[in-house]
Amino acid sequence: MFDIISPAIQQYCDDHTQTESEVLKKLTRHTFANVLQPRMLSGHFQGRLLSMFSQMIKPKYILEIGTYTGYSAICLAEGLQEGGRLITIDVNPEQEDNIHRFIEEAGMKNSIQFIVGDAYNIIKTLPYKFDLIFIDADKPNYLKYYNQAMDCLNVGGYVIADNVLWSGKVIDEKSLQKDKDTQLLDSFNKHLHNDQRLEHILLPIRDGLMMGRKVSD
Repeated sequence: MFDIISPAIQQYCDDHTQTESEVLKKLTRHTFANVLQPRMLSGHFQGRLLSMFSQMIKPKYILEIGTYTGYSAICLAEGLQEGGRLITIDVNPEQEDNIHRFIEEAGMKNSIQFIVGDAYNIIKTLPYKFDLIFIDADKPNYLKYYNQAMDCLNVGGYVIADNVLWSGKVIDEKSLQKDKDTQLLDSFNKHLHNDQRLEHILLPIRDGLMMGRKVSD
């Protein structure tokens, strides 16, 4: 709908942000050449931000809901504690072989586990309590994923949800009246804003990142 940040400012930020690894550059090229909707990729700028968040938090266990081609999983896993583990779940099996290939190329075969299936059903079976949860999957189910994620997030842990500004549609009256995904994301943002278990901030980065720290069960 419109750029959250002006293209010139975004380019300046990109130019002054640490470069991504060669594996991530290769993964980006593969995604844009072979996968539908490559704009869904976290990409260089957001990827470095996710990596920085993870390295600041130093999580033992990370849960990612929505893998796409594996870019954000690799970025988030850069901050894992030694012996830590990232579980990433996606319902689409089409990129499974490529995801495993890039994870191995990144040297993260033993720290990232990719699971194909319905995240809502899989999360219930996982034996971990998580320190960081990243939600970037089908938008109609964001609130369902969030409520489930909060149950398996440690107090003091962080949850991050992507695309919460939805190209600016969340402040557009026509979209709020007519577009179901916009309505659902606006409701999601309001729900988190009123959740007393969470300290939170909505960041106008890329398509919007909602970031919260769980302060109580």
